[in-house]
Amino acid sequence: MLLMDYLNEVQGKRAHDPYFDSAAASPGRTVWVPGALIVGAGPSGLATAACLKARGVPSLIVERADCIASLWQHKTYDRLRLHLPKQCCQLPLMPFPTDFPTYPTKQQFLGYLESYRTRFALEPVFNSAVETAEFDRRCEVWRVKTVVATTTARPQEVEYVCQWLVVATGENAEAVVPELDGIEAFRGPVVHTSSYRSGEGFAGKKVLVVGCGNSGMEVCLDLCNYKARTSLVVRDSVHVLPQQMLGTSTFGLSMWLTKWFSIRAVDRFLLLMSRLMLGDTARLGLTRPKLGPLELKGLTGKTPVLDVGTLAKIRSGHIKVRRGIKRITHQAVEFVDGRVENFDAIVLATGYKSNVPTWLKVYLISNFVVNNQEREMFSEKDGLPRRAFPNGWKGENGLFAVGFTKRGLLGAAIDARRIAEEIELRWKADQTKVK
Repeated sequence: MLLMDYLNEVQGKRAHDPYFDSAAASPGRTVWVPGALIVGAGPSGLATAACLKARGVPSLIVERADCIASLWQHKTYDRLRLHLPKQCCQLPLMPFPTDFPTYPTKQQFLGYLESYRTRFALEPVFNSAVETAEFDRRCEVWRVKTVVATTTARPQEVEYVCQWLVVATGENAEAVVPELDGIEAFRGPVVHTSSYRSGEGFAGKKVLVVGCGNSGMEVCLDLCNYKARTSLVVRDSVHVLPQQMLGTSTFGLSMWLTKWFSIRAVDRFLLLMSRLMLGDTARLGLTRPKLGPLELKGLTGKTPVLDVGTLAKIRSGHIKVRRGIKRITHQAVEFVDGRVENFDAIVLATGYKSNVPTWLKVYLISNFVVNNQEREMFSEKDGLPRRAFPNGWKGENGLFAVGFTKRGLLGAAIDARRIAEEIELRWKADQTKVK
């Protein structure tokens, strides 16, 4: 069966089924999606859908949660602000309001996303979790099977069929929970930052934060501000930079400098300024990697920490820095340096990971499963595109990825534009053939 034969079959079903072409299809039905199917209604998925709409290409977004930007809505702490200036985080075709601060709050950003959705009339299909996505070579289409959450005990299944599949589930789809010896015996609460909202409930308690990225450092500051006695586990070297340099954002300044100087030269400048502004972080237990912050980011994707006040609390002794964990008992933690301390709670600021390998499956030829070239676009190890930015957005057979650049919202915006441009060319070519 070729694609046109399949479409003729679909058209026959649509003619006799008034519900067939509805996005909110009935259980067990198959829905043909003209244009692109986008998996994920976060900023990346919304941006791609808006760019496609601006070019006259239809799309449909499916989302497992009950809202847009579910990570921001349900899994971020209250004091969160954008770590980069708003001009580096705005989605395509719609800037932030001029009265927003340089670093918008969580609620301001969510309001911006809702306005973005309204402006481009984007209507995701919510509560639709993708179970499998397979490329059917016989029909030359993608088959995406979803399970729709309902109030009934039996799940409802909808299969979407499309020519172009955009993976927009992002780098932060699932929380990473490390294996720590003895953690199951710990009597106090153990929470991942995806469940942490504020330090209000930890006032007066002794709390250990595991992980020293931007989230870990900011959670430490939040706990400290609520009078918790906070310690921070720092296992690896880390670059800590001031959020602002010379009256402007460190990120914006570094991006401007890379237009004129080599990355290594810019790194030397950033480290010199950081030393002058923050002092020697190694004295605080925060040793720097051998590679500079930009070079390290380019090679490994590891983002430098932008300090928003945590270093001052470490320097004053309000936040203690501890080395790696050796084991955990029912109320204490033994560190690799032999120190043993009691804690009331543990917060895991250990990040997130992609879940793409769990649902992007092998493709089908007749009844045989063959080597999956499509899945090779994504690494089995980390679920990210194998090809580094800026080349990881495009795969084979109409498969695309947005929001996997390790460059935040700016990288997602770049990918969204490229994907929309590519699909528009194919869409117009197909429309010409039909005519």
